[in-house]
Amino acid sequence: MNATPISNDPAKRNSRVIRVLIVDDSPLINTLFKAMLDGLPDIQVVGEATNGQDAIRMALRLHPNLITMDIRMPQMDGLEAIRQIMSIEPIPIIVVSSSVYASDFNTAFNAIEAGALTVIEKPKGLDEKDFEAVREQLITSIRTLSGVNLILRPHKKTGHLTNIGPKTAMLHSYVLRSIQAIAIASSTGGPPVLAQILSGLPEDFSIPILIVQHNLPAFMPAMVEWLSTRTKIPVSIVQEGMRMEISHIYVAPGDAHLTVTADRILHVDHSAPVKGNRPSATRLFQSVASAFDKNAIGIVLTGMGDDGADGLANMASAGAHIMVQDEASSVVFGMPKAVIDRHLADEILSPEEIVTRLTKLHHHMNSSYRS
Repeated sequence: MNATPISNDPAKRNSRVIRVLIVDDSPLINTLFKAMLDGLPDIQVVGEATNGQDAIRMALRLHPNLITMDIRMPQMDGLEAIRQIMSIEPIPIIVVSSSVYASDFNTAFNAIEAGALTVIEKPKGLDEKDFEAVREQLITSIRTLSGVNLILRPHKKTGHLTNIGPKTAMLHSYVLRSIQAIAIASSTGGPPVLAQILSGLPEDFSIPILIVQHNLPAFMPAMVEWLSTRTKIPVSIVQEGMRMEISHIYVAPGDAHLTVTADRILHVDHSAPVKGNRPSATRLFQSVASAFDKNAIGIVLTGMGDDGADGLANMASAGAHIMVQDEASSVVFGMPKAVIDRHLADEILSPEEIVTRLTKLHHHMNSSYRS
């Protein structure tokens, strides 16, 4: 699906109206979302569906630019509807989930793995402050995500990410180093790519992995739990003062920066956002550059904006190796492109190729330790 992204300039946005289909079995949520979007010159609600089956029929009939999709619905839930829509006519989908039910969390991330782009939280009630917070997030998400390029996904019950197919990996100079840490940044479209990479690594993968994933703080524990089901390597949300250990994956909290010191102590702080981001990948990458010099790898995956590029400049100056996800497999190519445009990327790779590189590094370091 090729669509023109929406400009942040309201005058330019008016030149294209974003057609939105709302899917929720709750009349209250439908009414609230319509009220949130009512009167906007660049967004039009073209239909409402109350279950997954109706959502599929209306999507194929109305051809909306974007769908907001509930998870818990009668007849057919949102997860199955997403899988079928993405296998027939890919449309940008925002999952609307409740924080009340733990099962919603896991299903929401399964929906992202199946092709949905992001998750937003349902308003908890009619409180004006909560209404405005959800409204701002909903409008921003619709305007940003309605124009992303999507690929057709053959319908599978498991909903795994479509394979692109790895190229032949070569032995690179970083394989010959003693890599102390791998730092990864991702945003929109990132969770399923993280799951794909982590699930592809050997069970005894020993190099610590530090991750900044832009996400709602309320959903971060669920995302970490979900990632834990995709890999046998332990995954934890970082808490202040943790010591970075081998064979472990550490994820930044949803509302705090993550940094690491040379003595392998992890720190979190709630200082000001960096270019609007907290956690900031740049803060992580800068600390990794300072702590481990050239003995580190920085990876940037799919995402909007340019978070991480400034920090990778520090890592590149220190001699660290930089990988970015390729455009073909990225839901949003903003963050990888920002790194490429600054000539900081050593390699541009698909997720499968990233797994190949890291696995080769793992095997080489293990053989070096045994010799």
